[in-house]
Amino acid sequence: MRTILAGVAITILSSTAVSAQPGGEWDGPGYQQPGCKIPAQVVANIQAQLSTVVKFPDHNGGLFAPNRMWSAIVDRAGTLCSVIVTGDAWPGSRAIAIAKATTANGFSNDALALSTANLYSPTQPGGSLYGLNNSNPFNPAFQPQGTGIGYVPGGIITFGGGVALYSGGKVIGGLGVSGDTSCADHAISYRMRHLAGLDGAPNSDNIVYIPAGSEPSGFEQPHCGATDITP
Repeated sequence: MRTILAGVAITILSSTAVSAQPGGEWDGPGYQQPGCKIPAQVVANIQAQLSTVVKFPDHNGGLFAPNRMWSAIVDRAGTLCSVIVTGDAWPGSRAIAIAKATTANGFSNDALALSTANLYSPTQPGGSLYGLNNSNPFNPAFQPQGTGIGYVPGGIITFGGGVALYSGGKVIGGLGVSGDTSCADHAISYRMRHLAGLDGAPNSDNIVYIPAGSEPSGFEQPHCGATDITP
């Protein structure tokens, strides 16, 4: 009987410990990451570019001047390193920024860089990657502001605003921004990466617009408005 009671007590204590984790139960011992693998000074340097880029005279082709933006960084394992915000950015854009960073990191490597803008056309019905948007869902436990740092929130977004981060020809993580049109979001992330010196991609992953009247093809994305730019 004592053995049975001891086993029950251990089970209860174990369940309590698991449920005390942010977001509830994890799906395995490797789910909770030990922390961001990008050096803190590198993360800080990337995020420092946001306040500069949102004040560019062309407003990055967006709706707001200056742009109002969430910016998120993940490392190569998808661990969330940092989330910052400038201006009265849409609260819903926080999760989108994280998902964009995760997507760009998750689908780029040392042979091929794909921004989230590049993924728009191939994920449309009939495209070679149709259904990709159903993979890697965002963990809703990390929806509240202030959550997720040091964990892997997941998420996937296939329109502009996410770029992979390159150092020494290798992907070290992803940068995602959200808070304006997806075309402006792309311009901001693309420019932030360049200013941070982490744009050594093996190919151009810049946004390519679908010509007016044409169907999605290749790695193109539709225009967002008359003020769109190609950074």
